[in-house]
Amino acid sequence: MKKLIIPGVILVLIVGFILFIQNVNINRLGSDSYYVQIKAPGEKIEGRSDSGQDYVDYKYVLYGYDKEGNEKKLTFTAIKQLRQDAYLNLFVKEDKGVTSYQEVQLNEIPKKAKEKLK
Repeated sequence: MKKLIIPGVILVLIVGFILFIQNVNINRLGSDSYYVQIKAPGEKIEGRSDSGQDYVDYKYVLYGYDKEGNEKKLTFTAIKQLRQDAYLNLFVKEDKGVTSYQEVQLNEIPKKAKEKLK
C-alpha cells in the first residue's frame, strides 16, 4: 500500500506545480499595483538581440497612482504600441521597476487612484 501512496503524492505535487506555473505570473508576486492611462504613443526603440535578431519596443514614461492615490513616475516598455486611452495596472517591484502590466477597466481601479487619473 505504501508503494502506491508515495508515487501518488509525488504525482499530485508535480501536477499542482505545473498548474501553478501555467496560471500564475511570477513577475506579479510581491509587487505593488499602480494605475496609469495611456495618453500618448510610446517612444519607438529599435535594437538587436544578442542572437542578432532585430526587435522593436515602445517605451512609456507615465505617472501612476497606487490604491491610496500616491503618485510615482514609472518607466516601462511594451512589444507593441498600447491602445490610446487604455487604463493599465502596472505591477512594480522596488528593486526591478515595472515587471508586468495588464489592461483594466475604469471601474476596476481603486477610488483614490481613479480620482487622480481623471
